[in-house]
Amino acid sequence: MSGVANFTQIGIIRGMFTYIDPTVRERLAEQGTLFQIDRDGRRLEPGTLSSPGGHTISVLGPIPLPLTLCSAHYEVLWYACVRNTELGKIEELADDLRAQNGQRSFATLASYMAVNSVMLVGDPDTWKNPLVRVHSSCLTGDVFGSERCECGPQMQTALGRITAEGGGMLVYMAGHEGRGIGLWAKAATYLLQDAGENTYQANRSLGLPDDSRDFGDAASLLKYFLGGKPFRLLTNNPKKVNDLGDYGVEGISRVKHVTGVTDSNRRYLSAKQDWGHELSEEDIDGA
Repeated sequence: MSGVANFTQIGIIRGMFTYIDPTVRERLAEQGTLFQIDRDGRRLEPGTLSSPGGHTISVLGPIPLPLTLCSAHYEVLWYACVRNTELGKIEELADDLRAQNGQRSFATLASYMAVNSVMLVGDPDTWKNPLVRVHSSCLTGDVFGSERCECGPQMQTALGRITAEGGGMLVYMAGHEGRGIGLWAKAATYLLQDAGENTYQANRSLGLPDDSRDFGDAASLLKYFLGGKPFRLLTNNPKKVNDLGDYGVEGISRVKHVTGVTDSNRRYLSAKQDWGHELSEEDIDGA
């Protein structure tokens, strides 16, 4: 392996916890609660170096995480996952930030990381064709409870369906706000939608793609946690199935996931239907 690859990987690993005592990193690695997987979902042995651009993902977990959503309780194991290229950005900032106020350093460093999450329900060793949800982050829907979309109910209902079956997983993609355009641009599209455009027209008015989400990290996480098992993906979007398939994920069966339909988001759902989502008129108007 080239010296450049070695230097890059060492920089990434060092940057991962530049602002944390390195002995903590070593302790977590020894416990097996800090590890890396490659693009194909294979767990790397400690000390293994991957080439730059190899899309290696660092994973922290499992972390017991009892959840209460809309009065429903769930017991999940949480894994925090970040691509090593994101960690490399932190290393570039760390030297300058060390001399500044500590609190500011944490906030600046954290803003450069898109940390995805995996939430497991039940024992993966017992899963047979489990339910899985790959959920794109939506602050307005998931946190604020906005009815302009159905994202919050989709996440909550997915956890309920997975729990009812005794096991499965939810992958929460942190960098997918507004189908990948980010929260600031998403706010602008809302104003354009209020002026008469639909959600996809508004993206185009800003010179942005209809959907710029990258499911590469989700694919790697599915390969690792599912170990090649067939699974049922909760989604109305055939493109999501195709995108995951393009990254080598196999054994996907799509399961319709309609929930959270209100008068406030029917127009939004109609636009998704026109764009290719598997939604019927009854799904949109009959709820």
